[in-house]
Formats: sequence, C-alpha cells, structure tokens
Amino acid sequence: MTIACAVKLRLSYDKEMTGEPARRAGPGGFGGQDRRARRRQETIDEILDIATDVMTEEGVNGLSLAEVARRLGVQPPSLYKYFPSLRAVYDALFLRGSHEHLAVLQEGMAQAEPGLEALIAGLEASGRWALEHRAMAALLFWRPVPSFEPSEEAFAVSRAMVEAQRGALADAVDAGQLGPEARTEDAIYLVSALIVGVLSQAISNEPDVPWGEGRFTSQFARLVRLLPAAFPPN
Repeated sequence: MTIACAVKLRLSYDKEMTGEPARRAGPGGFGGQDRRARRRQETIDEILDIATDVMTEEGVNGLSLAEVARRLGVQPPSLYKYFPSLRAVYDALFLRGSHEHLAVLQEGMAQAEPGLEALIAGLEASGRWALEHRAMAALLFWRPVPSFEPSEEAFAVSRAMVEAQRGALADAVDAGQLGPEARTEDAIYLVSALIVGVLSQAISNEPDVPWGEGRFTSQFARLVRLLPAAFPPN
C-alpha cells in the first residue's frame, strides 16, 4: 500500500467515524489537531483497545457496546459520540487490524530474497501475528459475526495484503522458482488455503503453542514448499 493510499483511508475513516475529516499536518502538532481533537482520538483508541480485550475474552461475536461502556466507565449512549453503531466499532477494528497485519506481512517479506523465500517469510510473520492476536485474526480472516461486512475503505487494506502475496508469486515466476500458472488467481487461493488452514488447526487445537512448534504450524514450511509441485517451473 502506498503512503497516499494509507492517508486516503485514514481520512475516509475519520470522516465516517467522527463526521469530520482529519486536519492537515501543521506546526500545531500531529495533524494540526488541537487538544480537544487529540483527546477525542485518545478516547477512540481506548474504546478500540477495550473492544479488542472484550473480543479476546468473550469471542469476536461477544462484543457489545454495553460491555465496552462499562469498562470505560461511561453510559452506553456516550459511545455514540464516537461510534454510531456496533458495526462501526467492528469496522474500525477491522481497519486497525488490517493495517497492523499488512505491516507485519510486508516487513517479513522485506527480510528475505524476493520470490518464494519472501512469500514464505511474509506468511510465517503473518502466522505469528495471528496466533498472538487471535481475536483480531478471527475478525480479519473468518466470519465470526455473520451480519458484519467491512466497509470498502477497511477492506482495501486486505486487498493490499493479497497484492503483496501476488507480487511475491510473480517474483518467484520471474526467478524460475514457479511456473507461469503461479500468476493466476488459483495460486492466491492455494496460498490462502495453506496459511488459513494451518492457522485454523492451530487456533482450534493448540492456541497457546508458538508458531513453528506443535503439530500444525510446524508443517507450514513443508506445505508451502510444495508450491513448485503445484506450479512447476518450465
């Protein structure tokens, strides 16, 4: 994701959640926000932190505005000054988690050689993040809240994640590590099935076992190295 895209998403999110666009950066401080605006953003961040704790303890579908308000020490109607609905809280969480996950994936890829090694490194970093942030990972990668669909702004970050994987697959084709079929959507679907399948088994059966240990995540490196058999190089 480019910086410009990230800024656009941030502006769209601010406008949707608060009714006002974020102020431009200026000499008055970050984003030119005055003290009142900074305090408002701090409260929004605290609400999202509490919401994440509730999801971690009660399950993603167990999140409620009433419980968030209780832990924040306010009445539930007070939250509507920051989020108009529970769906808006989920959407803000989805956006926040997507940004965190994308950064982890990209950092992992950057530490390896372009191509198959970068793809493996990025997905392993993604897996470690998911195990450490299980509630957020569930919101991003599964459908724990059937009535929730992320907004276009929030989902755009998930598309950037897919594009990062697509780029690594293309590099692997260019390097002769994979065949040209690895540029297709089938390759993206296969990679998704590999990582999400491993995570599903690990989170269901060994949620507290670190990545790379136990019965399931330890198999990921072996599974992903089967990609040349699925997409043999010419």
